[in-house]
Amino acid sequence: MEGAGLVTTSISLVEEHARKIKPPRILSVPFNFGNTLGEVNNPSYQHEILAATFDLLDRSVGPVLELFETDKIERVILSRSEAMTESVADKKDILVELSNIKPNYEKWLETNKGRTAVGLSTIDTEFFPAVMGFLKKYTAGAAADSEMRPEQFSVAHFIRYCVDDLKSYYLESRIAVEPEASMNELYRWLWSDTSLGDLLGELADVMNNSEDKEVKAIAYGVAR
Repeated sequence: MEGAGLVTTSISLVEEHARKIKPPRILSVPFNFGNTLGEVNNPSYQHEILAATFDLLDRSVGPVLELFETDKIERVILSRSEAMTESVADKKDILVELSNIKPNYEKWLETNKGRTAVGLSTIDTEFFPAVMGFLKKYTAGAAADSEMRPEQFSVAHFIRYCVDDLKSYYLESRIAVEPEASMNELYRWLWSDTSLGDLLGELADVMNNSEDKEVKAIAYGVAR
């Protein structure tokens, strides 16, 4: 595109990847996967990030990599290991937990006119219990694939998209009832107080120990 005269810019959540790929212009942001623009329901902050990204279009010589820095929000927790705290939560069976937060997710949809980050896996939320079942079996070594997986996705990428959808489902459910919670509070809840957090931690360990290079690479984003 650049060769054809179209000027491009982009945002990266992983600085190391941006340095390796070396796109013409890129802004590296210190946020969680799925939250490229920082905080949910904070449009002024999101516009600040977008403005910094578009400002890179003025750079004629590249590659350009800039780091987005701000003191408007606290340093963002990026991984499960950072977020883990000693939990006193009464964790439920994961399917019971999923059922319990469904009304909160529906509240999120109603409040946000149907807008949601859920959908990467292409699996409808109605079938999330089956998705949970597959992830549990995969983690336990009892399943290597799922009949729900679309043909265009590898097993590893399907798992990653399912994980992203479940994290979005849980976080949006939580925001619906705790609208003032910071991103760090939300992630501490997800990783410390839910059965999903426990499952994803185990899943990340299994994938990270895989001999399959694709599976191992994707493990990086499962517990972030």
